[in-house]
Amino acid sequence: MAFKIYTKTGDEGQTALFGGKRLPKSHLRIECYGTVDELNSFLGLVRDSSQDSHIRSILFEVQNRLFDLGANLATDPEKQLSIPSLTNDDIQLLENEIDAMESSLPQLKNFILPGGHLVVSNCHVARCVCRRAERLVVALSMEENVAAEVLKYLNRLSDYLFVLARKLGQQVGAEEVIWKGR
Repeated sequence: MAFKIYTKTGDEGQTALFGGKRLPKSHLRIECYGTVDELNSFLGLVRDSSQDSHIRSILFEVQNRLFDLGANLATDPEKQLSIPSLTNDDIQLLENEIDAMESSLPQLKNFILPGGHLVVSNCHVARCVCRRAERLVVALSMEENVAAEVLKYLNRLSDYLFVLARKLGQQVGAEEVIWKGR
């Protein structure tokens, strides 16, 4: 028999974590890994829009780590299951990339508006989704145990995406638009 994508087990608004525990699809844990999945999709859009092979390879790595992060969030915390985890090396990679990009960018002295080019705008959308994922995971961590690396990774990733948006703008010749408050 062929594999079918639909199982019909979620038709009544419930879904299963790794480990079998069923939760309502509106549960904060489900919202967390669903938002990480949304972030991963936006990163695919940014990766597909970039011509820079190094950036594309880093984003590919990040997308894979987000699947690890999502698996961590989608696992019943009460079960002792072997799941992929994030490491300090994963966080260090983001920090190294931020430092390398910042060394070639003009110093930022003002707030900038998202935009200027489609790839830049998409990167800013990914950054905002990352921040939302981080806020949701912080809320979850106040109720249940969440690995510290998950929070650190999302925090550093949003910083990386801000700097990446600036770098991508530089590569495509997009002008950074300074916010002009009233």
